[in-house]
Amino acid sequence: MTDEHRSVRLQSCGVGVTVGTYALGFGALAVANGFSVLQAVALSVLVFTGASQFALVGVVGAGGSAASGALASLAVGSRNAFYGLRLAPLLGVRGWRRLLAAQLTIDESTAVAISQRNQQLARTGFWTTGAAVFVCWNIATVTGALAVDQISDPKVIGLDAAVGAAFIALLWPQLTTATTRAVAAGAAALALVLTPLLPPGLPVLAAAVVALVIAWPEPRCPPEQPTSPDGPDE
Repeated sequence: MTDEHRSVRLQSCGVGVTVGTYALGFGALAVANGFSVLQAVALSVLVFTGASQFALVGVVGAGGSAASGALASLAVGSRNAFYGLRLAPLLGVRGWRRLLAAQLTIDESTAVAISQRNQQLARTGFWTTGAAVFVCWNIATVTGALAVDQISDPKVIGLDAAVGAAFIALLWPQLTTATTRAVAAGAAALALVLTPLLPPGLPVLAAAVVALVIAWPEPRCPPEQPTSPDGPDE
């Protein structure tokens, strides 16, 4: 292993630990909003995109249906499709490895991969970051879910209002251009306007769809500094 590869692996592990800590909040918030520990863990294992997971929990916790929560989650997570288009020629994976690569295609693994100077380092960064975040995210989800399950009333410590705060923490590092800031502001304003008019969950879904339509002409990869927490997107 060269010094460059060792450096990339260390960077990837650091990203995994940093991002994984956000799943403590997800596990706790999921249980506080009516999900079981098993359901919270299943979301982290199978969905594995932080922002989408927080969107689903937020919608259901606000009284929305599971269907509207799932649609909001899908809308938020659709950005990973653009990452896949960017990463496909870089990774060059085939067969069953494509399914694994798809599962690990998140903000952080993409950012680390595309910031490397050659293809070999990019592949090392992608796989190591994806694996590190996956392991840390799921361990933290279990820890957070079990911890909050021991609290008789999660609202006492403010977890009922923490979904929005956690979601903003995941989103904020992605707002690096005037376009992304304008899209986020417009989507948030639309959700606020529609909240009194529509059932819970639908304002978030409407805002997500509008944001996707506005941003569609110029899909962007995440910034090259792999410091944002997505979970898994955050």
